[in-house]
Amino acid sequence: MLQTLYDYFWWERLWLPVNLTWADLEDRDGRVYAKASDLYITLPLALLFLIIRYFFELYVATPLAALLNVKEKTRLRAPPNPALEHFYLTNGKQPKQADVELLSRKSGLSGRQVERWFRRRRNQDRPSLLKKFREASWRFTFYLIAFIAGMAVIVDKPWFYDMKKVWEGYPIQSTIPSQYWYYMIELSFYWSLLFSIASDVKRKDFKEQIIHHVATIILISFSWFANYIRAGTLIMALHDSSDYLLESAKMFNYAGWKNTCNNIFIVFAIVFIITRLVILPFWILHCTVVYPLELYPAFFGYYFFNSMMGVLQLLHIFWAYLILRMAYKFITGKLVEDERSDREETESSEGEEAVAGGAAKGRSLANGHPILLNNHRKND
Repeated sequence: MLQTLYDYFWWERLWLPVNLTWADLEDRDGRVYAKASDLYITLPLALLFLIIRYFFELYVATPLAALLNVKEKTRLRAPPNPALEHFYLTNGKQPKQADVELLSRKSGLSGRQVERWFRRRRNQDRPSLLKKFREASWRFTFYLIAFIAGMAVIVDKPWFYDMKKVWEGYPIQSTIPSQYWYYMIELSFYWSLLFSIASDVKRKDFKEQIIHHVATIILISFSWFANYIRAGTLIMALHDSSDYLLESAKMFNYAGWKNTCNNIFIVFAIVFIITRLVILPFWILHCTVVYPLELYPAFFGYYFFNSMMGVLQLLHIFWAYLILRMAYKFITGKLVEDERSDREETESSEGEEAVAGGAAKGRSLANGHPILLNNHRKND
């Protein structure tokens, strides 16, 4: 049974054009071809990336945060309350008005005190500014190095300038060591992102991020063992070209360098729109959808690869919408924040009076004003 499934999964008609078999891609005459077994190394490399990331954040990103004066806002902790804590963990973090009234009777607190307790408790679970900075620093470092390395891999190749050459001789195209390591490192990194996504900063597009990582892993893996390597290197370099700009903008945002953050963000927005909404659909997708049909009939692998590319393109359109919305806020004079971020809640809501201990009615709370991520005193 398992052997039958294995044979069917690796059936040549699924992954290769008609009249070609896996035997045509066996190493010979000093020429090395991509094999699915090459990808086994990416899982231990992903674990190695997680180890490297831990030490990078500890010994590089943390001192850099101190150097850039990244300061954490003091958060008031929610006082211990078993009834409220039980509801928070089992029923949800945002109690409805009926729940607030019920919890008020159970805990002996007023409705406003219950609401304040839940705000403080939610803020406790939000990631610290230092955690966000360290995560952005790690991703910035990888994306920048990956982009430089990727350009070094493809800039001297003829298909970088003439995309019809991507399919010249396909699929009998041998690989070179630089392509091998570029693929293994990129795929390992995305495995590491998928492994750490539960502990990383959760944003509003959490589900979209999971879809993106899974689609990217599938695309890179498929393009390797189906020998779509030339197209794959172009796609990976294209994606890395803007990612490091976004992460650097985040770093300066968390450090309070408002003008630097805004300027880098505008550059990032321009690069993102050009690469993801112009070059990718009208050059790269055209290359993978149209040119192959000039050489061989469409097969399952052709449809599968371009379907995954379509998923990524839809995600790019979604993120472009968020980016343009942020750009609009910047142009109209509002502060630029990551639209995907979970904002810190203020201690008091509009019209709420501070009711606590022996505090007098109407007294403002110590931290009852909004502090945005890039609204620090330090400027560039």
